[in-house]
Amino acid sequence: MLSTVLVGDDSQGDTKMVTLTTSLGAIELQLDAGSAPDTVSNFIAYVEGGHYDGILFHRVIPNFMIQGGGMRAGLVENPTRAPIENEASNGLKNLRGTIAMARTQDPHSATAQFFINLKDNSFLDHTEKSSAGWGYAVFGQVISGMDVVDQIASVETRSVGHHENVPINDVIIEHAQLRDQQ
Repeated sequence: MLSTVLVGDDSQGDTKMVTLTTSLGAIELQLDAGSAPDTVSNFIAYVEGGHYDGILFHRVIPNFMIQGGGMRAGLVENPTRAPIENEASNGLKNLRGTIAMARTQDPHSATAQFFINLKDNSFLDHTEKSSAGWGYAVFGQVISGMDVVDQIASVETRSVGHHENVPINDVIIEHAQLRDQQ
């Protein structure tokens, strides 16, 4: 059962659907372009450009989140475009099953990496426009395949170089595809 419902006016194209076909199964995402227009446009551009095809879920922390979107096998970084503005003040919360942009300590550093929340992570929500309060921009939710997300969350991990929580066996996004609405 999903923790939240994203509302978008489909006639205006506010809701976009993306399927992530992973090595462990499919994850269906509903993206909220009405609440996070720049973030959704950025994510869709990476999907349509094939950026996520062959990319790993490279960081898996049980009872927190799974992160992907930036590394290929061997933890080789995939090139990205310029960072986008942080849209975490959009009112969407980091609840179980939501997808949000990963970033560095710079609040406006998100490029292609994203994470899916495994539980409600309110400490990641926007509280104020300060370095400590910017939060992480939620831009959608899992509408099908949360069992796959939970399966990814249960894989065994290790440290590799300066990367922690790396799955021992690669979990790969084989293909990401924008879907027509049904």
